[in-house]
Amino acid sequence: MILSNNKDMTPTLIDGKEVANRVREGLKAEIAELTAAGHTPGLAVVLVGEDPASQVYVGSKVKACAELGLYSQKWALPTETTQQELVELIHKLNADDRIHGILVQSPPPPHIDEEAVILNIDPRKDVDGFHPANVAKLVLEDEEGFVPCTPLGCMELLKAYGIETAGKHAVVVGRSMIVGKPMANLLVAKKANATVTIAHSRTKDLPGLCRTADIIVAAVGRPEMIKADFVKEGAVVLDVGINRIPDATRPRGYRIVGDVDFAAVKDRCSYITPVPGGVGPMTIAMLMANTVKACRQLTR
Repeated sequence: MILSNNKDMTPTLIDGKEVANRVREGLKAEIAELTAAGHTPGLAVVLVGEDPASQVYVGSKVKACAELGLYSQKWALPTETTQQELVELIHKLNADDRIHGILVQSPPPPHIDEEAVILNIDPRKDVDGFHPANVAKLVLEDEEGFVPCTPLGCMELLKAYGIETAGKHAVVVGRSMIVGKPMANLLVAKKANATVTIAHSRTKDLPGLCRTADIIVAAVGRPEMIKADFVKEGAVVLDVGINRIPDATRPRGYRIVGDVDFAAVKDRCSYITPVPGGVGPMTIAMLMANTVKACRQLTR
C-alpha cells in the first residue's frame, strides 16, 4: 500500500516510524513460519567499549529482536578487548547454527581494525552488508547479498510513498561505504533506474549541483548543511544525518538534527524525511529483515 502520492506540491513528511512498523508487521508471518520449521532467526550483536550512543543503539536492536520473536545474543565486551579476542568471538558466532546474523557495533575503540573485523564475518551472516563479498553482490545486483540497512531503508521509504525513481536525477551527498556508495548503487540499479551523481564536501558548486536533483539523499554527517538554495521546487529529500548540536533549552543540553536545514528546506519539497522519525527507524527494521533473510538462506 502506498502511504501518499503527492501531486499537489503540498510538502509531505515521510513517516519512517509508520513504514518501519509496516516492515516489522510484514516480517512476523515469515518469522513464525521459520520458527515453526525449527529455524528461529538469530542475531548476535557485539559491542566493544562503553560508548553511550552505541549502547543505546545495541539496546534498541536487542529490543526489536524480542518484540518480533527473534533469538538474540548481546555481547558487551570491555574496551580493552584485543583484536584477536574479538576475531575469535566472531569465528565462534560464524560456527553457531543459532546465529544467522552478526553485527559488530560501529565505531569500535581505536585499537580495533574495523575492516579486518568485517573480513572475518561469514558473508552469509553479514547482515550489515559491509563484507566485500556483499558489496560486490550489490554492484552486481545479486539479490542474495545483503545491503547496508540505512540505504535499504531509504529505498523502502521511496517505495512506500510511491515516489518514482526511474529516469530521475538523484544526488547522493556523501560517499561512505555505510550509506553514500551503497545508496548510489541501489538508485542506479535496474530496479530503480535513476541517474545518479555522488557528491561530497569537496564537490565544486555543491548547491548548484543539488539544485539539478529530483531526489537528494543527504548523508554527509554535517549538521543542517543542506540549505534552501540547494533544493529545487518539488524535489524529494531524504535526510540520513543524525547530529547532536548544543541546545541549552533541552534537558540533555543538545538536540538532534539532520544534515538538512529542515525548517528552511521543507516548503520547497514534495516529500521530506524529518529528523528524528524519518530514515532512522528504518535502519533497525531493515536489520531485522536482513536477519530473517539470512536465516531463510542458511536453512533452505
